[in-house]
Amino acid sequence: MTPTRTRVLPLLVAVLLALLALPQTGGAPAARADSPAAGADSAVAAGTFTNPIVTQNGADPTIIRYAGYYYHLGTTWASHWEMRRSPTLGGLKTATPTTVYRETVASRCCNFWAPELHRLNGSNGLRWYLTYSAGVSTDIDHQHVHVLESAGNNPLGPYTYKGQVDPYGDNRWMIDSSYLSLPDGRLYLLYSFWEGGTQNLYAVRMSNPWTPTGGAVRIATPTYGWEKVGSGVNEGPTILQHDGRTFLTFSASHCDTPDYKLGLMELTGGDPLAAGAWKKFANPVFQRNDANGVYGPGHNFFFPSPDGKEVWMAYHANSKATDGCSGTRTTRAQRVNWNADGTPNFGTPVSTSIALAEPSGTPAAARR
Repeated sequence: MTPTRTRVLPLLVAVLLALLALPQTGGAPAARADSPAAGADSAVAAGTFTNPIVTQNGADPTIIRYAGYYYHLGTTWASHWEMRRSPTLGGLKTATPTTVYRETVASRCCNFWAPELHRLNGSNGLRWYLTYSAGVSTDIDHQHVHVLESAGNNPLGPYTYKGQVDPYGDNRWMIDSSYLSLPDGRLYLLYSFWEGGTQNLYAVRMSNPWTPTGGAVRIATPTYGWEKVGSGVNEGPTILQHDGRTFLTFSASHCDTPDYKLGLMELTGGDPLAAGAWKKFANPVFQRNDANGVYGPGHNFFFPSPDGKEVWMAYHANSKATDGCSGTRTTRAQRVNWNADGTPNFGTPVSTSIALAEPSGTPAAARR
C-alpha cells in the first residue's frame, strides 16, 4: 500500500460515517392528533408535541388562538393571573409566564381559579374579558365570580377590574364562569353553584360582560350515577358551537376523584333560560383512561387550529389515580372530531408518551 492510499481510505471512511449520521428526510410524516404516533422520541420532531403542555398553573385551563399566537391561562391559587404565549401549541411548555393582572384590593383577592378569556363587545367596543373565580382568603367557601377588561386588543392586557357578577345581589358562592354568546347578540354567563345538596349549572342574561340582568336559572343538576362520584357535581361549563348547533360541556363528579369527567349538553330551544331548552346526554363523553395513565380529565376549553379547519380541546388531568384537586393537574390538549350525527367526539385522553402533530395550519417557520 502506497502512502497516498493510506491517507485517502481513512478520509473516505470518515465521509461515509458523517453521511450516515445526517438526519433522514424521508419516512412517514408526523401523525395527526387523531392518529397519534407511538413513542416519546417522536415528540422532538418538528411540528409535534406531547402532553402535558403546561405543568405549572395547569388546572382549569383556557387556551385561545389570536394573531398568530396561542395564549394560556390556568388556576394560580394566588392573587394574580399569569399568561403564556407561543406561536405553537407545544411551545407553551417552555414559554415564560407574564403577569397580566395583580389584585390589590383585599375584598376581592385571593385564591384565583378557573379563568376564561373571551373577546366580546363592551362599552369600549371589542375587548378581551377575563372571567374567573376568587375568594377573600384561601377558604374555598368564599369564592365569587369577577370580570376584567383589556385596554385594547392584546390578550396580554393590561387589564382593569370591571366588577363582580352577583345575579341575586346577596354575594353568594359562585365558581367556574363562562360565556354563551348567541348569533343575535344575546349574551349569557354560565356558572356553578351549590343548591339542594348538589353543585349545579346556572345561566343568567348579561347586559354587558360584567352586568347581569334578571335572575339566574338552573339549567343542569347531577342526575346520573357518573355525575355523583365523590359528590353530585356539575361545574366547569364551556360552549362549543359548530355547524349552527350549540353544545355545552361540563365537568361531573368530585374533582378529588379520578372519576372527574366531561358530560355534554345541547341547546335545543331558542331561549337558554327556558325550562327544557337544554338536552343532557345520558353518558359521559370524556373520562379516565387507566391504560394511558390519565385520571380525572375535565374542566376543558375549546380553540381553533391556525387555519380554522380543526377544533381543539384544552383540559386538565392527573397522571396518578391518587392525585386530586391540587397543583398536580396539568394542561393537556387534543383534537375534537365529529360523529355522523353532528355531535362532537372527544375520543379518549391520550398518553403523555404519544407524539401529536401540531394543529393544522401551523406555519412551518413557527414549528420547533
